Amino acid sequence: MIDVRRTVDAVWKLESAGIIGGLTRIVREVGLAEELAQDALVAALEQWPESGVPDNPGAWLMTTAKRRAIDHLRRAARLERRHEDLARELDQPQDVEHEDVLRLMFLSCHPVLPTPQRVSLTLRLVGGLTAAEIARAFLTSEQLITQRVTAAKEALAREGAAFELPAGESLAGRLSSVLEVVYLIFNEGYAATSGDDLMRPGLCQEALRLGRLLAELAPDEAEVHGLVALMEIQAARSAARTGPAGEPVRLHEQNRGRWDPLLIRRGFTAMLRARDIGAPPGPYVLQAAIAVCHTQARTAEDTDWARIATLYDALVRLLPTPIVRLNRAVAVGEARGPKAGLALVDELTTDRTLRDYHLLPSVRGDLLARLGRHAEARVEFERAAALTKNAAERAFLLRRAEELETNTSAVTLAQATAEFLAREDLDTATLRSYGQTLRRLRLSLGDRRPLESLTAEDVTKVFELSWRDAAAKTWNRHRSAIRSFTAWGSLADLAAGLPRRTETPQRIPAIPTEHLERLWTLDAPAREQTLWRLLHESAAQVRVVLSLNVEDLDLEDRRAWASGTWVSWRAATARLLPDLLTGRTRGPLFLAERRPGPARMPATRDLCPDTGRSRLSYERAEYLFKQATKGLDPGGGGYTLRQLRPS
Repeated sequence: MIDVRRTVDAVWKLESAGIIGGLTRIVREVGLAEELAQDALVAALEQWPESGVPDNPGAWLMTTAKRRAIDHLRRAARLERRHEDLARELDQPQDVEHEDVLRLMFLSCHPVLPTPQRVSLTLRLVGGLTAAEIARAFLTSEQLITQRVTAAKEALAREGAAFELPAGESLAGRLSSVLEVVYLIFNEGYAATSGDDLMRPGLCQEALRLGRLLAELAPDEAEVHGLVALMEIQAARSAARTGPAGEPVRLHEQNRGRWDPLLIRRGFTAMLRARDIGAPPGPYVLQAAIAVCHTQARTAEDTDWARIATLYDALVRLLPTPIVRLNRAVAVGEARGPKAGLALVDELTTDRTLRDYHLLPSVRGDLLARLGRHAEARVEFERAAALTKNAAERAFLLRRAEELETNTSAVTLAQATAEFLAREDLDTATLRSYGQTLRRLRLSLGDRRPLESLTAEDVTKVFELSWRDAAAKTWNRHRSAIRSFTAWGSLADLAAGLPRRTETPQRIPAIPTEHLERLWTLDAPAREQTLWRLLHESAAQVRVVLSLNVEDLDLEDRRAWASGTWVSWRAATARLLPDLLTGRTRGPLFLAERRPGPARMPATRDLCPDTGRSRLSYERAEYLFKQATKGLDPGGGGYTLRQLRPS
């Protein structure tokens, strides 16, 4: 039984994309196609242990799934239009059609979908991974992955996305979307953005498999072969990228004897195929050419940095993204000296998309260290460590900072802000507000930045990067925090470049009625459904509703006393509350998903004595609502909880 289950799992990984693609071509709906394919998978799990694994298991699954498609269409009274086509389908050999897999890849990576949904849907439908497997790979919850996949299918259905191969001018854009998703999956495995490990090999392997499959399906596309070459060569270095304790090993320090020669040969072969096509080099071909340069050097000292810098010059012209420009600065720093590289990096410090990107201060720290400016370099390395979410990379950056000899007697920004926030004359709300402002200042300028070196120009740059487009009230609140910090520390006026903005009250529009009707039909957890209904029916402030406790509720009169005011509700909320209250008689009404860690234990009033979970925060509730309503909001950003009030 175990061997049969393993066989079924292996067959599913290999054949699921073609089966779902073929079914989508028949039923014209990717969600339904996946359900039918899953039904065939269940049938295999039930029948193969007794009847044995068929000679062509993929064809068996396809035939079974297509029969279920016929049954579905017959029940839905849609068989008449396609009866003859489907009959011919069954008479033909039931092997997977490669074009269907290619169509499925284009559909899963449709530009109408946000990037996280594209990645999850591609791994689910084309990669054949379960929601649990995808969640483990990205260190997130299975529920979140399921929500993304479901939302993606619904968005494709609303958009009426066609199950077809794009042609003409649309092909390049659609293919670019597919390649972007595959490379995003690879990069998350090659340099994990969070967690304890630097790499997640499973994701790298899955991206390589998808890339190789795409190269077979689209053999005349140079960019596809360029991406495969890039991933093969980068994957070849995997064994040399970490040390004995899992710490990162920089490229020039790697033992090149540990690079995988088979993957390098495969990468070179893919690169030759890309060149043979004869098209002008695109972004992935150029990046692969850069990887080839690194690989051809026998030692780090033999690296042709001049050639690499020239390739980056060409890449920036095609793809002038901040990340590419940062990589170009590294190459220029090696080819033309650290001063030239630092000049290019400093141009990027005002780019808002790199505000919290840890590699920007990391690269800057490296260049400063090579120039002998160790105190500044140490600040940058520590700032990079504070920004990264990957534990292995954080430890590596902190070690680099500690290796630099600096004078540590000066008062640092971190020390000063800690003393400032430890004052007893600040109430809770002010402390929270000041803390947000100063935390951003520390992230942007570095904890070890000497306080005496801080200037108004530095603070103005942080404000421009962080709050340039913020509401006047938000800007003035952060400005007030800086002025208070300046006065407390007897510093030069750090807010000199921050004019006070005129606050004009703006009425936030309520969610349109037709969108509200769709909101109530979303498949959301009971907590969210109850919170949204209660906010809509009560018209109360969000923080007041989140402060409600179970013992405050008067279910019979449909009201509760909180924060000095009555909160009342109507029938829809009354129907939802009993499910939310099951097994609880006290504590916060709306609870967080999990128990808090010892280091973040909330006040007793915000902790449920029955479950040990803390009160749901405003920030978390707002984030979940925005994510849930992105598909409803015409702007695509999602609505806010304050917009739930009645029209």
